[in-house]
Amino acid sequence: MRVLSLILNMLHEVFDESAYARFLKRTGMVNSRAAYAEFWREREIMKARAPRCC
Repeated sequence: MRVLSLILNMLHEVFDESAYARFLKRTGMVNSRAAYAEFWREREIMKARAPRCC
């Protein structure tokens, strides 16, 4: 049972479900199209700021 739980948690992280849930909690927003769009905008901004190597 613990292995299944671990695998499910890993899949949630891989597919950004956990990140989206943390975003909703941090911003106080509810799950909606607008909230998901804002999540992706914020994510893209953070990606653009990340330093690139080589």
